[in-house]
Amino acid sequence: MDDKRRQILDQALALVDERGLAAMSMRAVAERVGLTSMALYPYVGGKDALLDGLVDLLHLELGTNVGENPADLDWRHRLCALGRAVRSLARAHPSAFPLLLNRSAAGPSASWLAAALQGILADAGVPASEVPRQARLICAFLLGYTTGEVTGGLPGSSPEMIEGAAEFDADLEDLVGMVENSAAPRTSAEQPDDVRRAGG
Repeated sequence: MDDKRRQILDQALALVDERGLAAMSMRAVAERVGLTSMALYPYVGGKDALLDGLVDLLHLELGTNVGENPADLDWRHRLCALGRAVRSLARAHPSAFPLLLNRSAAGPSASWLAAALQGILADAGVPASEVPRQARLICAFLLGYTTGEVTGGLPGSSPEMIEGAAEFDADLEDLVGMVENSAAPRTSAEQPDDVRRAGG
């Protein structure tokens, strides 16, 4: 990412962290970096493009927070580490984080989460035809749960649950179980009748 563009996006994210998404304008961001509003356009485009840049920046931070996945790290631990990193990102940037759920991923780093999930599922042995669907399902859970936490829109949540990690960790273990079930080959007794008949 270009240094000047990164500086502008960093300041835009800091502004949103401090004052909320509604306070972000081209003028407010320009003041923070010592430029005129018009001078921002070559680097970040208009306001919509600036919001897309924040989505890209959040994905970039998420990838940095998760770090490299050592070859000897089990996929289960990688999935849980990724989930906790998503939750940490939401808590670090509660005003900007809902952009990950509400805006299309457009920038060069914005496909990072989907790619990471697909790699985990492939390593878990999930059939290739099922990987994209499961990645979408897990992504929707992680982004939806954590957005609900930071916006107060998570049904049935309490301050104690949101402050603690036990409930979220239990849900991560459920996700691990779901992936394990998808990866495990079905026995003939578990297969649907039409599949058993087709197999003779």
